[in-house]
Amino acid sequence: MALTGSISGTGSRISGLLGLQRSTPAASIAVLAAPRPAGNVSDGGNLISGRQLCPSLFQGINPSLIPTAAGKRKILRPIAAAASSSQAEGSDYAGEVSVPFTVKYQALITGSFFFLWYFLNVIFNILNKKIYNYFPYPYFVSVIHLFVGVVYCLVSWLVGLPKRAPIDSKILKLLIPVGICHALGHVTSNVSFAAVAVSFTHTIKALEPFFNAAASQFILGQQIPFALWLSLAPVVVGVSMASLTELSFNWLGFISAMISNISFTYRSIYSKKAMTDMDSTNLYAYISIIALIVCIPPAIIIEGPQLLQNGFNDVIAKVGLTKFITDLFWVGMFYHLYNQVATNTLERVAPLTHAVGNVLKRVFVIGFSIVVFGNKISTQTGIGTCIAIAGVAIYSYIKAKMEEEKRDILNTTLVERGIIEMLYQKQIQLDWG
Repeated sequence: MALTGSISGTGSRISGLLGLQRSTPAASIAVLAAPRPAGNVSDGGNLISGRQLCPSLFQGINPSLIPTAAGKRKILRPIAAAASSSQAEGSDYAGEVSVPFTVKYQALITGSFFFLWYFLNVIFNILNKKIYNYFPYPYFVSVIHLFVGVVYCLVSWLVGLPKRAPIDSKILKLLIPVGICHALGHVTSNVSFAAVAVSFTHTIKALEPFFNAAASQFILGQQIPFALWLSLAPVVVGVSMASLTELSFNWLGFISAMISNISFTYRSIYSKKAMTDMDSTNLYAYISIIALIVCIPPAIIIEGPQLLQNGFNDVIAKVGLTKFITDLFWVGMFYHLYNQVATNTLERVAPLTHAVGNVLKRVFVIGFSIVVFGNKISTQTGIGTCIAIAGVAIYSYIKAKMEEEKRDILNTTLVERGIIEMLYQKQIQLDWG
């Protein structure tokens, strides 16, 4: 916001400055770095909170006019200029400042994160489905997914990459509901993957924004604009069209995917209450440990007897012990890595970019699964899938724009308050000068 625009937009408030009583200037112009949700990440990553460490509240204003808490003007210089000045002061020759690779090629690095996120997710879905084709035990496979991820986290803690964040009973109580919902959503997703085509499961899971909106409206009491509800209509219509003519349709796969949507919706609700100062890598590690503990008993009770009786013997006879163990290990690694990379990717971009990227990721998974497994789909199923994905894209775009508008309003308010305080301080100096 330009300085002139800010003053003209707040002229009615500035015109009465001479009669104002002195308020608390430090509090009125403080720029706080507050944690913010990074947005939904598909499946295992949407419970992580990103952090906006440096909001650009005074973007567009002459830096020399930004008031400080002490009421004096402070000149803010760009990092590169400051570095150049430091070099000039410390030596007789100040050469060109070398820009770090991560800054110079930031767009390239962010794009690489997106590519890696998509690549790992596609490989996970393909390998996961191939395992179910010869080993139809989704509860056991779900445990393996989480177990490999937990071992990976423990080894990372052991070598100090990253350093393990401490946890107490208070944080644990907040994370337990998140872990339970994560476990339920993960298991039911795998039950659906084992029962129907991967493309169909992802089409059903496209309904997740609808459940999120419903939970926000009726559980959290947040008012959802009509435009947002209207954007979800194509999602419901498209999923309905795809379900009616899907060749691999069965009720187990459909209901399991719907339960997964509900579970991940509640996980999002509980994760908002569990926002802590813990970094996302440690937070996801603790939630994975809780989810693993929750998943083990059902796997033993539901599939344990069958596995001991003939399950393990049959799969060893089909593919061999070495391939079976190798496949389980890699599917677990890809599951953990794609969720972790998704979290790291979404911490680097704006919510709108994240929303578009998340939709494109689902398109990639559906497309690759159809090509790899050669699943035949009817024309109506294909049209319904496209409509559902388009609806999710529209919903994500509208929601992200609404979030940006809220932040813009907050930023504008803080900038206006800063300008008013600056002029007030100037008037005080004139009165006492």
